[in-house]
Amino acid sequence: MSPEEVTRACFEAYVRSDKEAIEGLLAENFRFTSPMDNGIGREAYFAFCWPNHENIEGFVFEHLAVDGEWVFVTYVCHLNDGSRLRNTEVFRVIDDRIAEVEVYFGWRLPHDALEGRHIDRLP
Repeated sequence: MSPEEVTRACFEAYVRSDKEAIEGLLAENFRFTSPMDNGIGREAYFAFCWPNHENIEGFVFEHLAVDGEWVFVTYVCHLNDGSRLRNTEVFRVIDDRIAEVEVYFGWRLPHDALEGRHIDRLP
């Protein structure tokens, strides 16, 4: 599979709650980084991140770009409670497996700040 296909399959596994599929997509030395996680491995990823699949209804990709083994995705995530959020993720795909992911948390939709305004912190 191409890096784009591997990345899309990862998102599809979350929507289908298919742990077996995502286990097969992650490299043994997989690393995950986000504002809450600093290079955690597979075991911690499945403990802390995978349970979120239960809240996800679907993803709509707004931007997807591939640069060699790197895939950059900005998406809107639709949650089961009807809320939405926007994130950007950077995937590194080596030998048909996801070697690393960096997640940059976005914001809720609609935005917590009024148009043209600033808020001091998120609720």
